[in-house]
Amino acid sequence: MGGRFKALVAATLIAGAAIVSANGVTCRPAQADDAFPNKVIRVIVGFAAGGGNDIFARVVGQRFGELIGQTVVIENKPGAGGRIASEYVAQQPGDGYTLMVGASGSMSIASAIYPTLGYHPTKSFVPLTMIASFPLIMTVSAEHPAKSVSELVAWAKANPDKANYATSSPAFTIATELLKLKTGMPGQAIPYKSSNESVLSVAAGQTLLTISDGPPAVPMVKGGKVRALAVTGSDRSGELPDVPSMKEAGYPEVNTKLWSGFFAPAGTPAPIVAKLEATLRKAMADEGVRAKLKTMAVDPGGGSGADFRKLIDADIETYKGIVQAAKLKFER
Repeated sequence: MGGRFKALVAATLIAGAAIVSANGVTCRPAQADDAFPNKVIRVIVGFAAGGGNDIFARVVGQRFGELIGQTVVIENKPGAGGRIASEYVAQQPGDGYTLMVGASGSMSIASAIYPTLGYHPTKSFVPLTMIASFPLIMTVSAEHPAKSVSELVAWAKANPDKANYATSSPAFTIATELLKLKTGMPGQAIPYKSSNESVLSVAAGQTLLTISDGPPAVPMVKGGKVRALAVTGSDRSGELPDVPSMKEAGYPEVNTKLWSGFFAPAGTPAPIVAKLEATLRKAMADEGVRAKLKTMAVDPGGGSGADFRKLIDADIETYKGIVQAAKLKFER
C-alpha cells in the first residue's frame, strides 16, 4: 500500500494546484446571462498538499472539472485539524464557486466535542456527496501475547497498570473510548503528534495499543512490526483481508469510520446545488476515479447529498454520546 499511495501522491501533485478540464475550457469573464458555472470553481482543502484529503480533492476534482466544463482549482488552507478551512468556507458566498472537501474530524467530530465551534456541518454547509469512508485499525505490538480483541481486553483487565493507548486525534480517542465503554477494559490515553508516532510507540512497546487510520498502520502490519487485531465496523479491509472486523470479533458497536466529502456554503441556490451534486456524483462513479481511491485503502462514496447529511447528523449524536459517557474533554 505504501508504494501505491506514494505513487498516487506524486502523480496528483505533478498536476499542480490547478486542475483544468480536458476540453480546454478556462476561466472567462462572467456574463449575466451565462448558466452556472461561468468561472473558476475553487475547492478548499483544510489539510496540506500530499495528504489524503488533498489527494481526494485532486483525484475527484480532475474528473469533476472535465464534466462540468470549468477549471477547478484546489486551494490548501491547513490548520487546526481542518477547522480553519471550514470556518473560511462557511463565510464565503453561496454561489457554487467555492466548495470544500471536509473530513469527519473537522465536521461531525468537531461539532460533537467543541461547544463553541464557529460552524455546523449541516447548518453552515450543504453536503453534496461523500468521497470516501474508511475504517480504523486496532494494533498491538507483534510481541504481545494477545491474538484477538477479546484476549487483549482480558489482558488489560488483568494488568490495569499497563493498560494504555496511543492517540493523536479526537477521532482515535473516541474510537478507543468506545471500545472501553463496550468492553469495560481500562486504558489511559497517551497523546502523540501523529498516527504514525502512535503506531511506532505500539511497535516499540511504549503503549499497549492504538486505533488509527490505515496509511501508517498497514505497512507496519505487513512488515510484521505490529499485529492488527481488528478493523472497526462490520467489514474487513481489502488491504488486510485476514484481519477480522470488530463485528466479527464480537464488538459490533465499535463501528467508528472516518470519511471525507464535498460541501458548499449554506445558502447556495437549489439549482446550483443540484448541478454540483449531480456532476460530483457522476465524477465519483467514474471507474478510474474509484480505482485511484481504492489504492488508498478507502471505500469510495458517491451517494446523495441527502444521505450524506443524515450520516453526518447521526455521527454527531453518536460522538456526543460517547464523549458524555466517557467524560472526555478536548482542547481546541
